Amino acid sequence: MSVGAQVADLAGALLLFSGCFQCLLGVIGMLRLPDVLARSHAATKPQTLGMLLVLVGVALRLRNGIDIGTLALVVFFQFLTSPVASHLVARSAYRTAQTGSRDLVRDDLDPQLSDGEGD
Repeated sequence: MSVGAQVADLAGALLLFSGCFQCLLGVIGMLRLPDVLARSHAATKPQTLGMLLVLVGVALRLRNGIDIGTLALVVFFQFLTSPVASHLVARSAYRTAQTGSRDLVRDDLDPQLSDGEGD
């Protein structure tokens, strides 16, 4: 095994561990945070970064064109679906008054929904 392959394996292992740690922080945030909006933030941001780090670590370990292409598709769809799903959960929680709106500093949706002009 060449030195370059050993360095790539070591970097891949470090990225895997840091990505797993980032995902663990997201799970802890989902369990510990008080409301739906904070939990959806914890479900999206750290999980997406953690997934990216894990997939880059796996790509460094595999080093095969087909595998890297598949991992790139996983990253693309993760970045496409995770923020959209989080937004939809937060919006439905807001519309059903599950967000604790009294703690919001600025509420841009209130005028839209109260006038009946919202979507």
